[in-house]
Amino acid sequence: MSKVACIGECMVELKQAEHGLYSRGYGGDTLNTAVYLARLAVGVDYITALGDDALSDEMIAGWAAEGVGTGRVMRLAGKLPGLYMIQTDDKGERRFFHWRDSAAARSLMDLPETPDILESLAGYDVIYLSAITLSLYGPAGRTRLFAALKRAREAGVRFAFDTNFRARGWPDLDVARTVFQEAFTAADIVLASTEDLLPLYPGLSNESLLARIPGAEVVLKLSEPASIVRLEGVPYPIKAKPVEAPVVDTTAAGDSFAAAYVAARLAGADPIEAARAGHRLAGVVVCHPGAIIPRAEMPSGLVPNHANSR
Repeated sequence: MSKVACIGECMVELKQAEHGLYSRGYGGDTLNTAVYLARLAVGVDYITALGDDALSDEMIAGWAAEGVGTGRVMRLAGKLPGLYMIQTDDKGERRFFHWRDSAAARSLMDLPETPDILESLAGYDVIYLSAITLSLYGPAGRTRLFAALKRAREAGVRFAFDTNFRARGWPDLDVARTVFQEAFTAADIVLASTEDLLPLYPGLSNESLLARIPGAEVVLKLSEPASIVRLEGVPYPIKAKPVEAPVVDTTAAGDSFAAAYVAARLAGADPIEAARAGHRLAGVVVCHPGAIIPRAEMPSGLVPNHANSR
């Protein structure tokens, strides 16, 4: 079985319920991707840091129940996970509010165990992380992580970078652009979107945004239900099938797209086929509230039945 390492942060999630109430769960972009990967029969470990509190215990148990590996989750005494709140409008668009400045995950690149964690990355088939992941660490931490990604790639591991951008995590946009460019250069697969990139590169066309990304395998998700897959410099427009049910919550649309894309690529699908799988899963996810849909609602036959080709 192929194995993916997802690196990032999971937080306590508060989402709107009725009469001004909120329900409690947990979520985070790379954790959402890890759960969907596990549901698509991909072996996946989640790499992060949590506290030693009851909420962190609950997260660990929930991830394990989903089939996500937790052996590389660091537990830090006296620390807590971050917290975020989701508000959605009548079109399902979401707004996030975060309380995470002292969250345990921010220490991941500065622990006594960090060298062992980073060396372990060479044992995976794919390493997946997002721009939110990179925003958690300071310059020294990012330098350690990029050096480990380079060593892993030299060992044959593929690095998939998702451009998931949250302005709150990047108070200096020039720093963000520099880090994004380093990630673009390092990545084997870039999963980008105009929603993420236009705040960094305002006014650029789709073609100009793609031109900023040097990789051979790039997906640019558009504002409409479509994407452009660029392979070896050649763009291929992809139209998503219309979403039949009402859109109620766009949370995790990009995270689920990434999971289906990576799972399909690991199963031997070409990037165009993988992008179609991504659009299909995302089109189901946005019709349900919250980041993780009920297991019974997962679409069947999502990942093409190819021989696994790493």
